[in-house]
This record gives sequence, structure tokens and C-alpha cells, in this order.
Amino acid sequence: MQRKMMFLFYAVAFTSWPTAHAQDSRTNQHSVSVRHPSSAPAMSGGTTIDAERERLYNELAEEFAAFNRLGNLVRRVSTLVKPSVIHIEAHKTEERGGTQESYDEAGSGVLLQFSNDEYWVLTNRHVVAGAKPNQILLRSSSGNEFYPEKVLADASTDVAVMKIEQPEIPAARLGDSSGVGIGDFVIAIGSPFGLSHSVTFGILSAKGRRDLSLGAQKIDLQDFFQTDAAINPGNSGGPLLNLLGEVIGLNTAIASSSGGSEGIGFAIPINMAMQVAEQLIQNGRLRRGYLGVTLDPNFSVADLATAGYGTISGALVKEVREGSPAAKARLRSGDIIVLFNGDTVDNDDHLVTQVGLTTVGDSIPMIILRDGKRYRTEVTLTDLM
Repeated sequence: MQRKMMFLFYAVAFTSWPTAHAQDSRTNQHSVSVRHPSSAPAMSGGTTIDAERERLYNELAEEFAAFNRLGNLVRRVSTLVKPSVIHIEAHKTEERGGTQESYDEAGSGVLLQFSNDEYWVLTNRHVVAGAKPNQILLRSSSGNEFYPEKVLADASTDVAVMKIEQPEIPAARLGDSSGVGIGDFVIAIGSPFGLSHSVTFGILSAKGRRDLSLGAQKIDLQDFFQTDAAINPGNSGGPLLNLLGEVIGLNTAIASSSGGSEGIGFAIPINMAMQVAEQLIQNGRLRRGYLGVTLDPNFSVADLATAGYGTISGALVKEVREGSPAAKARLRSGDIIVLFNGDTVDNDDHLVTQVGLTTVGDSIPMIILRDGKRYRTEVTLTDLM
């Protein structure tokens, strides 16, 4: 039996450049002409065939017109948003085998204006980790180059923000990632292999990917979108857009056996990324919620069905830490948490993300299953330092 190996990569690029192959730069112009039937005499059978072909050509012209409108829409979105996308080059130094090695790492970011009228570039932490502000070169689509004043990052979500002076470039517009559906068209803009401000197009393939292994650096809080829009090394931190030109995700990683795009890319939903970004700006760090339980990673929907609970999902509590918020809420080992703050709990990874991103100090309702019965309780999360 042949086994396939799949590796997950952060979508960042190093400074080795690919060979560029010459391409015809002439604009492809599409034209469709509707041919009129010839007035020359013809056999009745030939006339029928010609009429049928003419009908098919006309239908094809109508379908092409509809498809071409989609292409025009993608071009307009790209033109509108590209000025807000930032190319990032971070100069980093690592110690390997007792020697210092320096290298440049390329990625992407998107300029946003926050409620305090400050401008920050949103990107992935792994793009800028290990580099000081004066080692992070930012370049706009117009070629302007500048450096960030401040860099703030969170390792648990792989989100980072970089403060810049009021720029002469427009800020991107945010969408609502909770309203995005599987099958929606999406556009990715970034710097694959260092080729800045490249545009790719695809659909949203899946939501709620939470068990990704992303190399040595662990991301604790995951809730990724999956897309088939081509994402390559260098796309990390760039925006994933809807066809309204709104940012709905932050491109982060790819699943690949070759290191390049194979149609499986992952993006952090923008609602989640912005929640982290706002806390970084306000508090200097993410105030991550703490519940105080150990969950069973092997527990599944099938176990709930076997226990007679039907097709619902949830997370099984293995242990409750003494003095924790969970203990004060009277949770016990063996409880199954099925609703947290009004939202369904899919599994243990989902609950970890839900808790981690919940505001510390708020009273949060939970629904649990215990001994075949449903119970409601409330918990006040503390800050996981």
C-alpha cells in the first residue's frame, strides 16, 4: 500500500528567488461574435445542424458574459485592495551550531485603521518573530518603504500588529468572518516567494480547522478557514478577501508535500484576528481566558451517540483543577460541556479556543451533560498568565 505524506508549512518565503520565465505580457482581449446563418441554399439537414450550432454559440456567448463579469469583479477587488496590502521583509539572526546565521524572511500584511485612529499593519507573528522594528522593512504597492514604530505579537494565535505613522495609503475594509460560507468565492493577496502583491482566486473550502500541526511553533488557539486559493511561501499575513473587497481572513499556512501550493491553504478568520489585535494594542498582550480543566482529546461525537445522547457534540472533562473557575462552577470529572456562552462545542480543541478568546471576568453560561441529564451553570473565567 502506498502511503502519502503531507506536511504543513507556514506561508513565508526566504530570499532565494525562483527563476522567472518570460511570459507574453499582452492583454488578452476576449470578443464574441454571433454569426448569421448563410443565405446560400443548403440541405434541410445541414440547415438544422447550422441552426443548432448557432443556438449553442449564442448560449455560450451569454454564459461567457456572465463569467466575464465575475472576472471583472475580481479585477476591481484586486485594484481596490492592493494598495492596502504591505510587503514585509524581516531580517533575522539565529544561532545554529554555535554560529550566528542571518537571513531575510518575506511575508505580507494588511493596513488597518483602528478605533483610536491609529494605523497598524496586521500580519502573522511568525513573519516578524525574532526581528526588531528597525529590521522589518515594509513596502507598499507604490514602492514606498518604511519601518514600524512598534511590534506586538501573540504566540498562541500567531497574530501580530505593527504600528506605523499615518500613511499615505488607504486602510483596508473589514468584513464579518462569521457570515462567510463554504463555497464562497475568495481572493488572496500576498508575496508568494517574495513576489509582492500577487493575487489568487478560489473558494472557501472548509471552516473550523482546529487540529493543525504547524511545525515546531505550537498555535494553541485555532479556528482556521481552509481555501483552495493558491497560497505559497510569502503569503503569510496577507488578507483573504470576499468579493466585496472586505478582509475576512489572514492567510497563515499551507498543507503541502512539496512546499508549494497544492490547493490547501489556511487563514485565521478576521473576527478572531481582530479580537487578538485589539487586545494587543490595548493591553500589550492577549488576556487569555482560563477555565481550569483537562479535556479528553479522544472523546468524539461517536462516544456521545454510544452513550445515548444522539448526534450532539461536546468536550469531555477528565480533571478539574482545585480552586479553578471550573471548580467554582461545580464542574466534575466526567461532565460533557456541550454549550459554552451560547455556542455549540464541537470538540476539545474548539472549547480551548472558545475559552481562550472569551473576555476575562465575564459570567459565561454553560450547558453540561451529567448522568444522562442536562444542567446549566455559569463560570467566570480568570486570566491565564
